[in-house]
Amino acid sequence: MDNIQIRSAVFDDLDELNDMMFALHDYHHKSCPEHFKTAEEIEQEKSIARYLDIPECLVYVAVEEKRVIGFITGHFCELVSTVSKPVEMGSIDELYVLPEKRNSDIAGKLFRKLEQTFDDYGVQQIFVEVWDFNQGAVHFYNKMGFNQHIHWMRKSLQGESSEYKDLF
Repeated sequence: MDNIQIRSAVFDDLDELNDMMFALHDYHHKSCPEHFKTAEEIEQEKSIARYLDIPECLVYVAVEEKRVIGFITGHFCELVSTVSKPVEMGSIDELYVLPEKRNSDIAGKLFRKLEQTFDDYGVQQIFVEVWDFNQGAVHFYNKMGFNQHIHWMRKSLQGESSEYKDLF
């Protein structure tokens, strides 16, 4: 485990990064096909290469013996709302570790590198969106100190009746 290097991604990493990004999006689609596009559709629209070209975006990779085994992406932004004060934020966009390399703190090392970069640049808070079906990610982010701050809820209107009288 001591031979894991965390570093900024470079263009030479793109083949491995694209494969992992595909696997990540394939997992999301298979877990929740009613809400997620297929990995093939996303691959046509979104490439991790764009992160390498945009200064506000960060990509770190975990490398073991010259092989990329995980990555994290994020970007700088400002939370601006009509009801809350502006806050300098960092967003975690994607985090993926090869299945055979999980449970060895690689995700934690990637996260801590991104967190340190955000802190170095004066970010006040970090946010991440995690879907309920991804309990592994929910557990990981809770372990990293995240807590739920808002409930973003969804309701399908297809084929459901409204029987909500006397609720409020």
